[in-house]
Amino acid sequence: MAFRRVYSDPLSRSIFKKFVVMLCSLLTSLYLLHCLTDRCSSMPTLVKDSSQVVGFFTSELQDLKSLRRKGLLKKWTTESKARLSYESADDTKWISEDSRFDDTDKGQVLYKPGPQVDSDSENRELARDIQLSLDDIVSSKRLSHRFTVKTGSTGKLSPLGEGRKELPQALIIGVKKGGTRALLEFLRVHPDLRAVGAEPHFFDRNYENGLEWYRELMPKTLEGQITMEKTPSYFVTREAPARISAMSRDTKLIVVVRDPITRAISDYTQTLSKNPKIPTFESLTFKNRTTGLIDTSWSAIQIGIYAKHLDNWLQYFPMGQILFVSGERLISDPAGELGRVQDFLGLKRIITDKHFYFNQTKGFSCLKKAEGSSKPHCLGKTKGRIHPNIHPEVVQRLRDFYRPFNMKFYQMTGRMFGWDD
Repeated sequence: MAFRRVYSDPLSRSIFKKFVVMLCSLLTSLYLLHCLTDRCSSMPTLVKDSSQVVGFFTSELQDLKSLRRKGLLKKWTTESKARLSYESADDTKWISEDSRFDDTDKGQVLYKPGPQVDSDSENRELARDIQLSLDDIVSSKRLSHRFTVKTGSTGKLSPLGEGRKELPQALIIGVKKGGTRALLEFLRVHPDLRAVGAEPHFFDRNYENGLEWYRELMPKTLEGQITMEKTPSYFVTREAPARISAMSRDTKLIVVVRDPITRAISDYTQTLSKNPKIPTFESLTFKNRTTGLIDTSWSAIQIGIYAKHLDNWLQYFPMGQILFVSGERLISDPAGELGRVQDFLGLKRIITDKHFYFNQTKGFSCLKKAEGSSKPHCLGKTKGRIHPNIHPEVVQRLRDFYRPFNMKFYQMTGRMFGWDD
């Protein structure tokens, strides 16, 4: 009765309505603060009649989210210099901006955005901003360690070091001087793939260390991300197929192949740069120059007999689990080859033409740096070396030698690479 008498009075009724609105506002404010401290993952349904409250808190929430986003970005970019969660690829080697993509496998700086959820655009934008800021840190300092930036699936920044180390689901197994480093660095643009910087050489040199040792070399990944590593010598290692099959028969294998003659000359050029006193290419190519007999015991020649090595792999893996990437097309049309690789790995085609530009000086494609960065992602100075002049007669002898092996390789893979044109 007392409530009815009070509510029947217009002034009392007005005061009561204002009190209810203020109480709703206060409760909603407290709940919003609770959510902004990351202690809840969903918002309450506001009272339909409280339109003024809804409008007020919608704008206030946007302002608070904007301030929080800027604050988190500033905190991460300032503190990351002193407190980085890193996985050292090689503590004894330093990495510079010009040499960090070299095949010598120095430490690699990795960025790790979290899972890409289409409905969570703000999460991806925030991860991108932090990534760009950390990129500036990398370009201004010589780092020997990798660090990661991750976001959880709920759109919140996750603590550094979150995730699990998994055995790789995909391997780049060859071939040396075929373009494996370029492929790996291009693939690192994809947010759903994480790769080891240094070549582990587990299945050829360190197998006795065991799978747990191997797992510890892997970067941490979140659910839905693929773990990958590259060691080009696996393709020519007789024991490697059986060992990889024992780890997982579902492992996807990628082989970057190149004209075996060009590959052999590139291999020789790399060795020559390290040891200028080695014999000439011609003298190493032939067992007997007079008869023209090719020395197949020389690794530079042997690696290019792709059909022979592939026979060994097909004893353990079906052709459907092996993708052959053209080293030549990786230069002339990197986006096209990357499209095939992304499809093979079951990844969304994120890496496209817009990520590349052709570097006239180096003679191959490089990654465009993201907006706000100072330099492009380009392979180091050891890439694109000038090859020595090889006598045309030697090249023709090698062409004749490789032709039957190339033809068999074309038949096995179902792809014409055009090395004998």
